[in-house]
Amino acid sequence: MPPVAVEKSFCTTREASTLLGVSVGTVQLWVESGLLQAWKTAGGHRRVMRDSVESLLHKAPQPLLAQTNDSVLPNQPRKLHVMVVEDDAALLRLYQTNLSRWPMHPKVTCVDNAVSALMMLGRGGPDLLIADLNMPGMDGFSMLRVLSKAPEMAHTTIVVVSGLDAGAIAVRGGLPEGIEVLSKPIPFDRLVDIAVDLVKQGSFQLPRL
Repeated sequence: MPPVAVEKSFCTTREASTLLGVSVGTVQLWVESGLLQAWKTAGGHRRVMRDSVESLLHKAPQPLLAQTNDSVLPNQPRKLHVMVVEDDAALLRLYQTNLSRWPMHPKVTCVDNAVSALMMLGRGGPDLLIADLNMPGMDGFSMLRVLSKAPEMAHTTIVVVSGLDAGAIAVRGGLPEGIEVLSKPIPFDRLVDIAVDLVKQGSFQLPRL
């Protein structure tokens, strides 16, 4: 009788990155943030629980609202991509309505929780990320601390829009450097100015007149 093959209950960070379609560095960040369950060997190597990898694969996060980007040929300009992370459904709809009217007609992705946002961002960062801080489960503070170490976010501009004042943010440990903090109600005039500046700095599709 041939031996029965037993599947390992764990995998290396490189194996996990291949299964999830993200970089090894992103897998390590997801382990640190609790998205993946893992432990370290005596030699200091991470071993990731296979069932936590499969759980992430089956979650297949989808944005609640998205404006589909036009197809673009290789080496051609693309649309500015803006992602919004906000747990309030009414505010997400408000973002979608207002951002769709911006002069550069950006691609807009809206997500209602930090965990789904981290999974999507691990596969590539947007040009502009707009995030809330007070969210159930993983909050915006934890999400942004993870993202500040992610190589995929190196070219992403991050803006926080929150009802918390500077003192309340400081009490909760502050935010990574380089993040602009705006107060609610949502200051759309300032946000569109930031988007316009990004378009001036990069190579993006402009609307046909």
